[in-house]
This record gives sequence, C-alpha cells and structure tokens, in this order.
Amino acid sequence: MERRKVQVTGGSTFTVSIPKDWARDHSVEAGDEVGFHPDSGSLLLTPIDDTDTDKGTLTITDMHGEELMRAVMTMYVSGFDVLALEAESIDPDQRRVIRDATQGLVGLEVLEETSQRVVIQDLLDSSELSIHNAVRRMHLIAVSMLEDAVTALATRDPDIARDVTNRDDDVDRLWYVVSRIFRGALRSPTVAQEIGITREVAFDYHSSARQLERVADHATKIATATHDLNDDIPEDVVDALETLQADATDIIETAMDALFADTADEATALATQARAQVRDIDDQARDVDDRLHGLTAHHAQHLGLVVDSLSRSADYGGNIAETALQKAAPTPNP
Repeated sequence: MERRKVQVTGGSTFTVSIPKDWARDHSVEAGDEVGFHPDSGSLLLTPIDDTDTDKGTLTITDMHGEELMRAVMTMYVSGFDVLALEAESIDPDQRRVIRDATQGLVGLEVLEETSQRVVIQDLLDSSELSIHNAVRRMHLIAVSMLEDAVTALATRDPDIARDVTNRDDDVDRLWYVVSRIFRGALRSPTVAQEIGITREVAFDYHSSARQLERVADHATKIATATHDLNDDIPEDVVDALETLQADATDIIETAMDALFADTADEATALATQARAQVRDIDDQARDVDDRLHGLTAHHAQHLGLVVDSLSRSADYGGNIAETALQKAAPTPNP
C-alpha cells in the first residue's frame, strides 16, 4: 500500500496526489477527469472512460447448440448491454438457439437481424434492478418447487410434476440476472452505487442465489422421478418424504431470514439455528432409506435419489446460513 498525505489548498479544499505509475498505466494525464466512489468506508478512484465499452461482438460461425447458448448467456452475465452475433451466414438452427437464449434471459430483445448478423440489446437499466428482490423471488419459487415436487411424487400427478419442471426456467432466469448484477458490481464501483448495496453484500446474495438455483434443480429431479415410477409409494414412505421435505424447507426459510435479518444478532441466531437443524437431516434421511429396503429395486433406486435430493437441499440451506453468518460478522478496517 502506498501512503499519501492529505493537504489543504485554498483554505478549504482537501487534495491528495495520485501515484505517477498508476496514472501512466491507466493513461491518465493532466486535465483528465477521474471518478470517486464511496465504498464501505473507502474511497475508490477510477479513470473516466467515455468510450462505449458495453458493446460486445462475437463470431459464431462454428458455434451451434449448447455451445452457442452458453456463449450468449456468458456475454449477458458479463454485462454487455448490446450483443452482436456475426457469421458469414447464420443458419436456421443458430437463429433458433439465439431466440431461445434471448427468451431465457431477462430484458433481452432482438434489435437487428440479417443473414450475417443478429444484434441483441439488454433493455434493463442496472439502477432499476434489485438483486435483493431477485434473490427473494428465487427463494420463493425454489421452496414452492420443492414442496410441489414431493406432492407430485406422492399423488403420482404428472401435471404438477411438469409445472415444477417449467418453473425451473424462472429460477434460471433470475439466477442469470443476479450473476449479471454481481459481476457488474465487481467490475464497476458505479454499478455498486446504483444498486444501493456494497460489493460484499452483492457477493453474499450471489452465493446464496447459487444455492437456491441448486435447490430448484433438485426439485426438478424429484418431479422427474414421478414419471419414472410405475407403482404407488407406500404411505409410510410418503409420510417420511413429506416430513423430510418440510424440514429441509424450514432450514432454507430460516437461513434466508438470517440472510435478510435487520440486525447482526438476529442474523447470527437464525443462522446458528439453521445450521443446527442440518445435522438432524442425516438421521432422517437414513430412516427413510431404511424404509425403502422392502421395495422393488426400481422403486428403491428412484426414491433413494429423491431422499438424496431432499438431503442436499437441506445442505444448501445450511450453506446459505453460513453465508448469513459471514455477512453478520464484523469486518476489519481496510
């Protein structure tokens, strides 16, 4: 760390010089403007760059299917507001993938489409996005998916199972929004100011959102098991699965309350409670597994995967609780 003395000029203006090597490395010269950004007790200095850096161009000539889908999503998460996809000739399959990717991401709209170029723009303003609300929404959808997935399994209802699977797309869309906001906050202090939270809190929300996205994935796996079973599930197994699901959901709910608690003491108490509950889940999971021994190998295998998904969902709630503990902990001075 390089130390500089603060001086007073003109009787009332505080001034400090900036390191010459830093200025040269960032092409800052006399007369240029720099920006200052308050950040958790610190003051960040950044060069002012008036060039348009929010546009990205990607050559997709050799990209198809999942590779192309991931490329579009990566550019979105990376923070580009305008995405130009170019090739000597964009074929119908590539156009379909681009349309699917656009529909699967929040705020994107196709602005231009020719035989060699597709331009997509993000119409959402970062200052209008709320990472807090996005994580909250992910939480509500994920826990409802988990409950409905077990209901679909218990009642052998394929319609409820399909609805659970469809809602996974909603969670994925919100996950990409959270990732985009988080990476923007890391990259630019201005974005962190616009969204109204510190970058440390943005990291905590991003970490928790990742756990919720995994819970939704496991709810989808449970819903899929509904289609794989060809016989009804014994009533005692159904009761045990519903109890396991309810307890896993309670852990997630308690952990999320800790994450969004108003005080550090409240957050610590709730997070500690959630982590203690996780330890009981293993015993419950073993009890359910014991009940599967009398079933056919086909049923025991698929229901064993359901038990594993519920147990893992509880673990993800425990991970959120751990994040809440870290968020509530006092931070050292920079």
